Formats: sequence, structure tokens, C-alpha cells
Amino acid sequence: MTVGEKLHQCLAQLEGAVADLKTFCLDTQDQTAKKLYAQISDTLQNQVVNPLKSRVNYVESQEPQYKVYEQAMKQGEMPEPQQPEQYDR
Repeated sequence: MTVGEKLHQCLAQLEGAVADLKTFCLDTQDQTAKKLYAQISDTLQNQVVNPLKSRVNYVESQEPQYKVYEQAMKQGEMPEPQQPEQYDR
């Protein structure tokens, strides 16, 4: 696994954790827990995820081979994003 892939994997996992915390916040009835989950998700987003995104963008600008998505597209591993099909009715 390349450095670029590891960075993207880490970022995806962190974004997943933020999403999980937001879900916990919505699912609980306990106002103290709700406040805690919201605070932790905001902190994780602002203090960890956003700076890591900036770092990933910087690394990709300095080392284009770390552009994981573009590499996968070139190798045919990921499908091109497609527009929804239009149906005649």
C-alpha cells in the first residue's frame, strides 16, 4: 500500500468516525450524551479531518503519483461517475 493510499484510507476512516458520532447524536435521547457526541464530532472534524484533508491535498500537489482516485481510474479499478439515466415515459 502506498503512502497516498494509506493517507486516503486514514482520512476515510476518520470521516466515518465523524459520521458515526453524528449518528449517535441523532439516535440518543440523553441530552448530555447528545451534546457530548456533537462536541466530539465537531472537534474531530475541525482538529483532525480538515487538517488531514489539507495535508492530503498538499501531498498530492507535490507528488502526483499519490493521487489515489486518479490512479484507480487510469487502472480501471473504479468506474467513472455516471449521470443518472434518462427514461422516456
